[in-house]
Amino acid sequence: MTQDIFGQETSLSCAISQQHWDAVQMGVLAHSASTADHLGALLNTAPDFALAQAIKGISLLMLGRRELLPMAQDALQAAQLGYDAALPRERKYIEALAAWLDGQPSRAIERMEQVLAVDPCDSLAMKLSHGIRFILGDAKGMRASVERVLPAYAPDHAGRGYLLGCHAFALEETGAYERAGITGRQALWLAPDDAWGLHAVAHVHDMTGDASAGLRWLNGREQAWAHCNNFRYHVWWHKALMHLDLGQTDQALALYDTEVRKDKTDDYRDISNATSLLMRLELEGVAVGNRWQELSELCASRTEDGSLIFADLHYLMALAGPDHKTESRRLILRIHADARQRDTEAQQRMATPGCGAALGLEAFGEGNYTQAFAHLSGVRASLHLAGGSHAQRDVFERMTIDAGLRCGAFDTVEHILNDRRAKRGGNDDNYALARRALIAAARSDTEHGAETQPEAEFGGKMPPVRQEDAIPVAPTLRAR
Repeated sequence: MTQDIFGQETSLSCAISQQHWDAVQMGVLAHSASTADHLGALLNTAPDFALAQAIKGISLLMLGRRELLPMAQDALQAAQLGYDAALPRERKYIEALAAWLDGQPSRAIERMEQVLAVDPCDSLAMKLSHGIRFILGDAKGMRASVERVLPAYAPDHAGRGYLLGCHAFALEETGAYERAGITGRQALWLAPDDAWGLHAVAHVHDMTGDASAGLRWLNGREQAWAHCNNFRYHVWWHKALMHLDLGQTDQALALYDTEVRKDKTDDYRDISNATSLLMRLELEGVAVGNRWQELSELCASRTEDGSLIFADLHYLMALAGPDHKTESRRLILRIHADARQRDTEAQQRMATPGCGAALGLEAFGEGNYTQAFAHLSGVRASLHLAGGSHAQRDVFERMTIDAGLRCGAFDTVEHILNDRRAKRGGNDDNYALARRALIAAARSDTEHGAETQPEAEFGGKMPPVRQEDAIPVAPTLRAR
């Protein structure tokens, strides 16, 4: 047996294999692009190391792709062959993979928490519990899990910086914005390559409506995410959102082309970055050219996947509209078919919030804003179950608000805007301020006896909403 970088015993006996295993663990924590290479090298030198096989399988499941399930099953079979020789802690990882493959990722979390109950400084188990909870939309669980193990970490523990990065993100997702910002900065001090902690601070700036400070935070820190796997595209996405909030749409589009969609992958996380950014731009009246085309073509081949509702909804965002009615309808019917089964946790989320959200996106794409608003507003309370972050899910919130404006539901939209502001620490971003101005203008017209046409009346130039950060772009509020 050997000891890993966190001081824990492993069933490995080879020093070279142990070096690869340490690199795998640190790579997972840092979202490093080199992690897969180290895992491959480890499995070449120690193919019987059951824990590595389990991590391979769990990593495949995190990619949210149906076609990777057979590979994850093969990894489980290989891991189970070494189950008896594995240490008790290592066996929990194998059991976690088996639970997730059985359609119960929450049971996989339980296995990771069992590891942490005995070995609270197992940073890999901490990160996996955090990551699976993120996929399931369990922000409170993310925070509680990290805070249970936090006291056990010595200042010089190799995983402490990454633990703080996870804590920062969990604090932000549960509304503790000031603490999140401080903790995220501490994470970067200890682990300069902790892109998760860096991006947690970016989330704080998003949620508090301070895009200028967010850009100052990210500018000059590119090395903190340059080493990343496709997570680096997501950090660039955050930067593009900040430019958009400041009305700097040319910069947002430039980042879309050069960074966010630098590689035209169909990874659902990359698709979600792209579709949500394009939708935000279009809601602000920005012409995005033919950028939807390559996304629609990729998403048309993902209609039967069904791994994650978060992924399906972003595929649908690229397909909804007159040009891809067959594909969007196929995806919606499949979501509803999965929802009727409800055998797995993924299918349960297809039912709630999936079915209502899917119908809302379809109606929005068809220009039926009354139906879109009814469906999308109806799933607001359960949308967190789709997974992702507040910032990622905000595109659905914006579509809900804009659908409500287009169908004239001003009072209800104002209530949603107020609720959105309350969840953001009492702050409105420029998007919200612009919509409040639209509502005020519509009410003023009504008071002065002007006839209003809610779906067409908001095509004029918006007045400045902030003296220092005015939006020069008017929401056209038209369907694409």
